[in-house]
Amino acid sequence: MPARLKKSSVPKTVATKTGIDRPFKPDIIKRARQLARQYRLILEPDSEVGFIGRSIELPSVFADGESADDCVAATREALEVAVATMLESGMSPPAPSTRGVRQAQVNIRMTAEEKLLLEDAARRGGFRGVSDYIRSSVLRRSTRALTSVPKSRVAKSRRALRPKRR
Repeated sequence: MPARLKKSSVPKTVATKTGIDRPFKPDIIKRARQLARQYRLILEPDSEVGFIGRSIELPSVFADGESADDCVAATREALEVAVATMLESGMSPPAPSTRGVRQAQVNIRMTAEEKLLLEDAARRGGFRGVSDYIRSSVLRRSTRALTSVPKSRVAKSRRALRPKRR
């Protein structure tokens, strides 16, 4: 009499609208799809395949398609698989860039005296550290500079940049 086979602990292949056929658990693929749908896509025209797509959050994951719509669908599917793989292996996929999580870094070289001056100014301003102080100060000034320049001044500076006719 043949021995009874145990039910497999490996999840069945997930058949989805996008065609992912990797055996992800349903809860993992659902979380991956929700996260990947929030990622910002970049599509670039390509003379050989039509379009190439990637995301800001996972730039090494990309796909292609003959049309922009095909490329978006293929790129979303590639992102879903990448995020599901990360989740399955216990890794944390990157947060969507729309959430405003700071992931980029800028390094500035300065003298020890400049650093002390910045730390002092940050403390006096009530900031937790130099990074918060610099970010806040620069962004505030940049925003003010962009919104406070009169249109006539912008037009004058554009005229001044034009090459002079002889």
